[in-house]
Amino acid sequence: MELDLHVTRFDWPGGSAAIGPGVTRLARTAEAIGVRALSFMDHYFQIDFAGAPEDPMLEGYTALGFIAGVTERLRLRLLVTGVTYRHPGLLAKIVTTLDVLSQGRGELGIGAAWYEREHLGLGVPFPPLAERFERLEEALQICLQMWSSDNGPYAGKHYQLAETLCVPEPVSQPCPRIMIGGSGEKKTLRLVAQYADACNVFGDADVLAHKIEVLRRHCDTVGRDIREIEVTAFLHPQPGWTPADVSNGARELADLGVAAVMVSAESADPAGWLERLVAPAMADLRAIEPRAL
Repeated sequence: MELDLHVTRFDWPGGSAAIGPGVTRLARTAEAIGVRALSFMDHYFQIDFAGAPEDPMLEGYTALGFIAGVTERLRLRLLVTGVTYRHPGLLAKIVTTLDVLSQGRGELGIGAAWYEREHLGLGVPFPPLAERFERLEEALQICLQMWSSDNGPYAGKHYQLAETLCVPEPVSQPCPRIMIGGSGEKKTLRLVAQYADACNVFGDADVLAHKIEVLRRHCDTVGRDIREIEVTAFLHPQPGWTPADVSNGARELADLGVAAVMVSAESADPAGWLERLVAPAMADLRAIEPRAL
């Protein structure tokens, strides 16, 4: 089983001047203990469940580019890119640049976006939900076309591109890995079945099992093998947990068919938290075989 790290907070001791060194130490610690991928949120204001809107928040792709320069193996993604924040043609170019400069470690995590306050606050258009999902599907189509040999036009309902030229091409072949975040059964999981290499779903064991079954049905409908899609889910270590608890929690998710777990290091010393709690569990995690879907 793989383990990925999701970074949601930057309100560490030392203020703004400490964020760069703190992110560097966290990323290098994650890489050293065997974490596979590091992700940031794609937000401009901190979200409510993680803190106050006034808390520090970094622009995601700039931060990933920084991490690419201070690491060698960590895979890099946002969890997940809000489709409303960047024109899809520019998004494809941004992810390609990340992938090229990191020598094939860039990924596209993407979703329909939801945080209305930061849209209104920064003047970013916030269409209705149905339109955001339409834009999400078109964005996926545009990125895949830009990462193909087809440099021709794209004509959609919301986006029109005269030419989908993307040079240099990604180092990752045939294209950067695509993860779609969210668990919506009618639209999100259908898009996962049709376009994604991975998904991130959330909920307790019964909910996760149900979501995986919904994904299976969507895969059957579009003629895709669900085993081609990596199912990921969060593991939320509780106060007082030991490394053994981390291993046991991951094993319970693996029994559902989850192939990679994500953890968020949210303490004031996230690198130290990784070293104390997660590092001793890594050997056990590597030995866990997720249930075949």
